[in-house]
Amino acid sequence: MYSIDESFLGLTGTVRQVQRAAAEIRAAVYQSIGVPVCVGVSSTKTLAKFANHVAKKNSNMEGICVTDLMNPAVLHKIKSRVPVTEVWGVGANTGQKLTGMGIQSIADLADADPHLIRKKFSVVLQRTVFELNGTRCIGPVEERSNKGQVMFTRSFSQPVRTKEQMREVMSFYAQKAAARLASEGRYASLMTVMAGTSRFAATGQAFPSTQIRLPHPTRDPILLTKLAVAAMDEVLEPGYDYVRGGVILSGLSTQPAAEELDLDFGELAHPNDQKKSGADGEQISQMMSQVTQRFGNSAIGLGRSGMLAAPEWSMKREFISRRYTTDWRELPVVDA
Repeated sequence: MYSIDESFLGLTGTVRQVQRAAAEIRAAVYQSIGVPVCVGVSSTKTLAKFANHVAKKNSNMEGICVTDLMNPAVLHKIKSRVPVTEVWGVGANTGQKLTGMGIQSIADLADADPHLIRKKFSVVLQRTVFELNGTRCIGPVEERSNKGQVMFTRSFSQPVRTKEQMREVMSFYAQKAAARLASEGRYASLMTVMAGTSRFAATGQAFPSTQIRLPHPTRDPILLTKLAVAAMDEVLEPGYDYVRGGVILSGLSTQPAAEELDLDFGELAHPNDQKKSGADGEQISQMMSQVTQRFGNSAIGLGRSGMLAAPEWSMKREFISRRYTTDWRELPVVDA
């Protein structure tokens, strides 16, 4: 996975077999998603990106470019016409410096001395030169699944001024963060809650935040919600126009602790709450995850988050795309 809409895939076989595989991929994406895509196939990732660019710009290729099936003279002619800034990883600033050295096209960069490129720029651009000449330098990268934290932070559509409103925020955000932990099969041992005003607020600035060491690694939405609400209550200064807030869970692990730590949380967590965050908390987490997967994120919530209507402070979403396929209220209406 390279980005939200782009991936690399290693293929083996003859050139014709690879071409057929590319056509099958393109057809499958269009049938499943309804979006036309282009597939570029070559011997390195950089050349595959270039091939994808060629496929996009030439409608006669029907969305597929396999460089090994192209006439070498035609391929070189295209490289000499495509600006060097179209190369994967070459930005505008690097492009200007390359132009100053007389390197204006992809063909020019491929013909450049790789040792000079490394001296003038970096080893990364040197690898690009090697890749443009068919030498693989960028291997497969495994998707990082061991993220160090789970964050749920948002800007509010309207300022939050009171403790009661901020309790709603913390309740909602803590449950969302707990749901993400459950979806990833992980547990957290540290929670950070934060809020903030605009740095340009005329009424004053405030950025309350605090960290809580959890009684044991957990993803229990009830415990996390209670702790988040209570912790923010301790540090929030009401009266300011808070425009953002968030809950961050860290100290992640794939297993809950075998024993609960004997920590003194004062009024933040009652001993009974710690007991509930064991088997009962796990069952609640699983149940809520199953309900939201089947009926949507707004189908269930605990306490202040179990609201049918979105609160006034909900995230700014004035530019959200219409959800024709997932929300009955946004189905298009056709008059005939």
